[in-house]
Amino acid sequence: MTVLERDPARAQPRDGRRLHVLRAAGVSVVLATADDGLPEVLHWGRDVGDLGARDTEELLLALGRPLGPSALDASWPLTLLPTERDGWEGRPGIAGHVAGEPLVPRWRDVEVSGDAARIVVTAVSEALTLRSELDLDTAGVLRVRHAVTNGHAEPVHLQALEATLPVDERVAEVMDLAGRWTRERTPQRRALTGGSHARESRRGRTGHDAPTLLVLGTAGFSDAEGEVWAVHLAWSADSVHRQDVLAEARPLLGAGELLRAGEVVLGLGDSFTTPDAVFVWSDAGIDGMSDRLHDSIRSRPGHPRRPRPVVLNTWEAVYYRQELAPLVALAETAADIGVERFVLDDGWFLGRRSDRTSLGDWRVDTDVWPDGLRPLVDRVRALGMEFGLWFEPEMVSPVSELARAHPEWLLQRPGDDVRTWRNQYVLDMANPLARAFVLESMSAVIGEHHVDFVKWDQNRDIVHAVHAGRAGIDAHTRGVYALMDALRARHPWLEIEACASGGARVDLGVLDRTDRVWASDSNDAFERLPIQRWTEALLPLELIGSHVGPEVSHTTGRHLDLDFRMAVSLFGSAGIETDVTRLSPSELDRLRAWTALYKRERGLLHTGRLRHLALGDPGLVATSVVAPDRSRALVRVARTETGPQSLAVPLRMRGLDRARRYRVAPAQGIGVPHGLDMVPPPWLVRGGVELPGSVLEDVGVRLPMLAPATAIVLELHAVD
Repeated sequence: MTVLERDPARAQPRDGRRLHVLRAAGVSVVLATADDGLPEVLHWGRDVGDLGARDTEELLLALGRPLGPSALDASWPLTLLPTERDGWEGRPGIAGHVAGEPLVPRWRDVEVSGDAARIVVTAVSEALTLRSELDLDTAGVLRVRHAVTNGHAEPVHLQALEATLPVDERVAEVMDLAGRWTRERTPQRRALTGGSHARESRRGRTGHDAPTLLVLGTAGFSDAEGEVWAVHLAWSADSVHRQDVLAEARPLLGAGELLRAGEVVLGLGDSFTTPDAVFVWSDAGIDGMSDRLHDSIRSRPGHPRRPRPVVLNTWEAVYYRQELAPLVALAETAADIGVERFVLDDGWFLGRRSDRTSLGDWRVDTDVWPDGLRPLVDRVRALGMEFGLWFEPEMVSPVSELARAHPEWLLQRPGDDVRTWRNQYVLDMANPLARAFVLESMSAVIGEHHVDFVKWDQNRDIVHAVHAGRAGIDAHTRGVYALMDALRARHPWLEIEACASGGARVDLGVLDRTDRVWASDSNDAFERLPIQRWTEALLPLELIGSHVGPEVSHTTGRHLDLDFRMAVSLFGSAGIETDVTRLSPSELDRLRAWTALYKRERGLLHTGRLRHLALGDPGLVATSVVAPDRSRALVRVARTETGPQSLAVPLRMRGLDRARRYRVAPAQGIGVPHGLDMVPPPWLVRGGVELPGSVLEDVGVRLPMLAPATAIVLELHAVD
């Protein structure tokens, strides 16, 4: 039989199919549902409007699959969990085995319920019951999770359960992030090619090299232009981000937890629920994608609402050299320049004089603190500051009381020669005894001193992890979440920062339980510019810890001017991490003015729209934040290398009200760099300029000729 001789009726839409449409914030997700088989996503992208009964029939007809050459003899749907049974020959959405037989479910008794914001799908197969939830929030961000329950006596060995969505055939490029310690979230971009491609992370934590976001976009998509479809996995451990481009189907985008062999075995009645896969579409480029993510994150009930305080962290000021008098002097100077939260970093607990000992022994070291922490805490509070403390709850040093007393609590098989990392092992947080011990130890210190803030560190990748005789990353990670939840329940005032040797735990899973992330252990402002820019792709500024480091960076050895360091740190949850007692009176005055600027502008920085501006000069990095009502904006332009021309380019804004007039002037509280001009631009000499928003967007104002490693911060205020 030739292709043309096939029965055309077999290519028609299946009888009984219905449409379910999720709609919010200019986004539609259109699903075709039926009683037999899982739903198929027909569209995810721009809002298609209301679809009536006639539209349903016509759309199903319009998108019906024809029969192609050298293919299955009947059309097949690309379902929410595609497998070979559907006709899908890419990476399966669900995989595993039952008694050695491949797990390829035949879903029946399918029920679909929901409304325009949420859909719930339930179905059963021979061995499993499935519950799939799709939630489209008011920002147009879609969260997808799957849960399976074993209903039979035979164990189900689950190897994969991943959320997938098809995207538009016009996608042509793919972008994700990579990196290493002190160089996190480095973008990498390439042409989209055929085949199934999976980006796996096996770090046991999110990782310095985490993809963060897997983005598929139309050709040439940029910060401001193009359509993009992206996914982020809200999970703090091993992951898979995948794209499938096969000849027989639309491109597929997805993510899921990476499960090790034998890690998830479901006995009768046991269930497994995936982390949320967070999907986002934008027709306004990467910044439009970030707008949706930021709006979604800011709408969470637990999102920090009060102003983000100016922090001083003691690490790069004193390291392990903890003594009361110098730390009191540090606190007094900090309070004088406007710091609002004082955080005592590593070195305060039993025997901790270096990174070789004592993790797990969370008791105040009376050799260093003969009167305990109370004298320091009392002085910090008398100065009007909050008090924070460093912990590394998931770790244990081989040289510690805890390791000697409970070697069975390690996340490894007893007797295994597991490698240390930073001279430490991992505690098995899936072990309820270990978790309870850490909870009680931390609670005793936090409760006694009413600690306001915990810097929660995690300083190693987790390798060869074993819990109860099988791979243990999943159980351990869920135990870490349970510990955080329990600690917050006991101390509801407590705020937590997620730090993992810098930025190795930046994900929305941990941020469901914490109040900010430490983006990187590098306080080199030059390195921080790209790290923070690509952290901003996922997170709003109020969640990104950003500190003014020392003049000489301890990670790069680079010398940087104070104004440049302050300009970079301003755009975030700002703080200081240097010994301010060693600064000159002039430097302290500059820091005092900077903290005042941050306090004045944090309401804008932490609610506004981020815009990354392409100025036509590859040596300039321009970031602006525009108020929701477009009455104000703050913009930072930093130079990373000399430009190609001897005449500086104009600054052209985005996101202003084109009909309003704005005054543009240097921000009060941070120095204007001298630059390389013989004479600065006339408007800057005068101190400002007033122009319509349309002119500021289309024509702009001439920038000064900045030298490398300098930056200018400008304020825009509507004047009409």
